[in-house]
Amino acid sequence: MNITETPISGLLVIEPKVWKDNRGYFYESYNSKLFSQAGIDANFVQDNQSFSQKGALRGLHAQRNPFEQGKLVRVLQGKVLDIAVDIRKQSDTYGQYFSLELSGDNHKQLWIPSGFLHGFLTLEDDTIFTYKVTNYYDKASEIGVIWNDADIDINWNSSIQEEELLLSEKDLVLPAFKDFDSPF
Repeated sequence: MNITETPISGLLVIEPKVWKDNRGYFYESYNSKLFSQAGIDANFVQDNQSFSQKGALRGLHAQRNPFEQGKLVRVLQGKVLDIAVDIRKQSDTYGQYFSLELSGDNHKQLWIPSGFLHGFLTLEDDTIFTYKVTNYYDKASEIGVIWNDADIDINWNSSIQEEELLLSEKDLVLPAFKDFDSPF
C-alpha cells in the first residue's frame, strides 16, 4: 500500500497494491496498522454507499462539531472526480481544494480528515461510491457550500455541461463560500 501526501496538509491518497490474475484481482483496502503509521488514527463507525448515474454531483458537504467526520472514500465501480475543500480557518490552504479521480479501475482512495468540505461528480453511469466515516450522520450538524462557488472556483469537468448535472434540491441552495462561517 502506498500512502502519499497531497499539497493540502492532512489529505492523503491511498493506492493499494493490487494482485491480478486470470480470476480477477485482490487488494487490501484498509489496514489499521498501515493507516496509523501514515497518521490516520481513525475509528470508523459507519460505512456509506451511493449509486449514481453520470453527471450526478453530490456536495459540497461536511458536519460541524460534535459530529464532524473524517472520511475514507473510494469507488467500487465507475468513476468520479472527488473534491475536498479545506475549511480549517488556521490552515495555510484555507479555501483551497484538491481533486482526484477515483475509479473502480484505479482503486485509489482519499483520506479526508474533519475540517474539509467534500463532494464528487460522477463521470460514468452506474457508479458505486463508498466511504467509511469516523462519526455518525447528524442532520442538524450538516454544513455546506454551493458546488459552483466563484471563490473556490472548482474545475469540475469540462466534458459534462452544467445543464446535464444532476443535483439535489438541498445542494442547489447551499451558501456561497464568502457567506460560510466555518466551525473548524
